[in-house]
Amino acid sequence: MPIQPFVLEELGEGVDGPVPHPASSSRPTPTTARSYDASHASDTESKYHSKIPRKHTELISSSSSDEENEPLPPKPEITPPKKEILPPSIKVRSSQIADLEEDYHFPTHRLATTLTDDSKHPLVIVACGSFSPITYLHLRMFEMALDAITEQTRFEVIGGYYSPVSSNYKKQGLAPAHHRVRMCELACERTSSWLMVDAWESLQPKYTRTALVLDHFNEEINIKRGGIMTRSREKRGVKIMLLAGGDLIESMGEPDVWADQDLHHILGKYGCLIVERTGSDVRSFLLSHDILYEHRKNILVIKQLIYNDISSTKIRLFIRRGMSVQYLLPNSVIRYIQQHNLYGDSEPVKQVMSDRAD
Repeated sequence: MPIQPFVLEELGEGVDGPVPHPASSSRPTPTTARSYDASHASDTESKYHSKIPRKHTELISSSSSDEENEPLPPKPEITPPKKEILPPSIKVRSSQIADLEEDYHFPTHRLATTLTDDSKHPLVIVACGSFSPITYLHLRMFEMALDAITEQTRFEVIGGYYSPVSSNYKKQGLAPAHHRVRMCELACERTSSWLMVDAWESLQPKYTRTALVLDHFNEEINIKRGGIMTRSREKRGVKIMLLAGGDLIESMGEPDVWADQDLHHILGKYGCLIVERTGSDVRSFLLSHDILYEHRKNILVIKQLIYNDISSTKIRLFIRRGMSVQYLLPNSVIRYIQQHNLYGDSEPVKQVMSDRAD
């Protein structure tokens, strides 16, 4: 029987209490957002990755837990999470980003330090995106990926990361980077025991290509930390994979969206976990695309057994219309949005109705 690398802890009933309906006249008093991690960019090519045996660099295929969100009395303010579960943090202003190199700390507070099963190979899952705001679907994607990895491969998941894009990623409805990072932190702190948020990408002065973001994680985990310790006290390199929705894999087939060299780098060196949308046929798409087909052994398609169509774009629309978004995203995130008056600006109709908005 496969060994589950993580078992969600009982976080208590008060970790994510309900928020007032937007139609209610009473609203929480605004508070100052917690600071978040800053970083320096690094495009260093991984030397440690070459130490991972070839048999462990490809997926090995054979042929859920949703968060309980029971109603509690409304809370006027966000209760700060316990400090011991948070990564080191600093206060950041946009004018300080260039001076943060020596202050950046890669979050490892939930990253496993020892492999529980030496017969398996360690894996870290990374999700890049806007997360404006983060929703329950973004959280569920990690749980679906964990189930698929456990059941279909010989990998052991030792940690998961959200990597929000920077504010320089020009997109309608994109809240400032520090707000999106903090909302992701709140969602992870209050609902998960193994997910973390890395602010490195969000603090870059310009949009950072996904290939370079994965290189950053490889540098932090494999080069700087030497991978993970096995039970036999040996260091082992960690495989890093990109987690994405079916719309992202389809965009890889569109002209001038992805550079061929980036696709080879992402799919060949790292690999991709694709959560398939209901009604789509990702496997047929992989068959029709030369680069994706070449790296098909490094791509794992994950079917949604329970259809989930929550999108950040629709969440923003609901908020602008004064509608409830309860049970679509964590209450701690809803409170944060209310306290900072986010997503009040209008967006083009085409953007709102697009299936690929998030």
